[in-house]
Amino acid sequence: MTTEFLKFNLHTELVQAVAQRGYTNPTPIQSAIIPIMLTGQDVIGQAQTGTGKTAAFALPILHNLTPDQGDVQSLVIVPTRELAIQVADFMYDYGQFHGVSVLAVYGGQSYSRQIRRLKIGVDIVVGTPGRLLDLIKQGLLDLSKVQTVILDEADEMLSMGFIEDIEAILGKTPSSRQTGLFSATLPKEILRLANKYLKDPHTVSIKSEHLTVASTEQRYYLVNEKDKLAALTRLFETEEITSALIFTRTRVESGELANELTMRGFPAETLNGDLSQDARIRVLNRFKKNQVKVLVATDVAARGLDIEDISHVINYDLPYDVEYYVHRIGRTGRAGKSGIAITLLTPAELWRLGRIEKYTKQKISCATLPTIEDIQKHREIQLLNQIEVWLKRGRCSRERQIVDDLVAGGVEPLEIAAVALKIARGEEKQRPIAPIDEVRESRSRRSKRDGERGYQKSSGNGRKGNQRGIGSHEAGMVRLTLSKGKVHGVRPNDVVGTIASYANIPGSTIGKIKIQEKHTLVDVPEKYVEQVLAKTGVYQIRKHAIVVERA
Repeated sequence: MTTEFLKFNLHTELVQAVAQRGYTNPTPIQSAIIPIMLTGQDVIGQAQTGTGKTAAFALPILHNLTPDQGDVQSLVIVPTRELAIQVADFMYDYGQFHGVSVLAVYGGQSYSRQIRRLKIGVDIVVGTPGRLLDLIKQGLLDLSKVQTVILDEADEMLSMGFIEDIEAILGKTPSSRQTGLFSATLPKEILRLANKYLKDPHTVSIKSEHLTVASTEQRYYLVNEKDKLAALTRLFETEEITSALIFTRTRVESGELANELTMRGFPAETLNGDLSQDARIRVLNRFKKNQVKVLVATDVAARGLDIEDISHVINYDLPYDVEYYVHRIGRTGRAGKSGIAITLLTPAELWRLGRIEKYTKQKISCATLPTIEDIQKHREIQLLNQIEVWLKRGRCSRERQIVDDLVAGGVEPLEIAAVALKIARGEEKQRPIAPIDEVRESRSRRSKRDGERGYQKSSGNGRKGNQRGIGSHEAGMVRLTLSKGKVHGVRPNDVVGTIASYANIPGSTIGKIKIQEKHTLVDVPEKYVEQVLAKTGVYQIRKHAIVVERA
């Protein structure tokens, strides 16, 4: 067995699992982290997604673990259900020859299955903070024998308001545990967490990959949130797309968008955390063979995706982290080939564009969406091109016979040609050109820092914006009301963490929060409103049941 992973002296079963997946050379973060964690030392790993950090902490955990002890020996805390599923699957796959049991716990999944597995006994638990804390409070999850705790994507958990939950969870683990913290960035709050809970950690920082995509054309279209699908279909009408990778924020959105595109005559498949490993492989194989030209994915599900000849990467939703943007668009324009990266940007996200341009040191051009007239003209040009191709081929003998028969029956040749073209254009009815409203920039843009999310500032004329609390101060946002406020101890991070966790939406998309004495106002993107309202009756803040309604 020839593999560089042998140098770590991992159990034979682990090396076998790594080799079986075709990996021979560890990535830089794996080379740095694995030897440290094997010794039991605490570690901070600063690395962006896609660098192989899951294996960096998973392999040492699996090596040091003794299966079938009946107690949870390792805990991995992650921000989203998609990542919980992915990390759990990874650890199960790599630990299968070692007999390791792994359980993913996250909101939205039945408690009964998780409870049943916990009672049987599992070696490793991977979960989101909210569900982990719920299970702990109910006395169903015992962490007293945990040997290793991993905080994965800590900065994302910070942005979602999970820090207090994480501290509560860590308080239920032995002080003698080994702790690993992994994060793309290390803001002050994350460093404070590390200083408090990690013992003399060894810090490993893997230098970020900056954008080297000279052959990639980057542009954005400014659109209203509700017009994104209409804008995307217009681009599909006029762009020369040989294969497209479209990114959405959540797995729910990825499935919905793929369905909407397919219904409009643009067949698409999804790549998200709901897919089993076998289904994922089948989807990727179809995409690689060009049997499927459009793939709609989440960032988490697309990790490790390495496919050449992707003509377009489309940010249907702009990622919150600039490095996610870099990784997304880096999947086109490879091997010296040209590529196109398109972003659908709402007015409230314009400030993020500046962050991306500063980070990549490249200007992203603003483009104009095709008009209805542009699309109609494009369709006619395509039709004429097809006619020219078939005229040159000359293989229409049976069709010519039909025409001769019709002419012999007294039908004008021009009428026959017009009707034939009408029939040929019948499939265009599947692709109605939806209208798009004019974009109006919001008067007040979302604060650049999550910490400034808390309260509205007074305007220059002495009046506070939107005092009635109805509607929203930003285009594309809807104001909701929560049934608890200051007197109940509600804080902004409680609101973000609760809504993001239970409704399964990115915490970074939540807008202004205004906490009143007995209720709270919060702005949520229009596309998530029904998803958030559907969970009312489930939300809890500080043991208080929360009712969420439109303001």
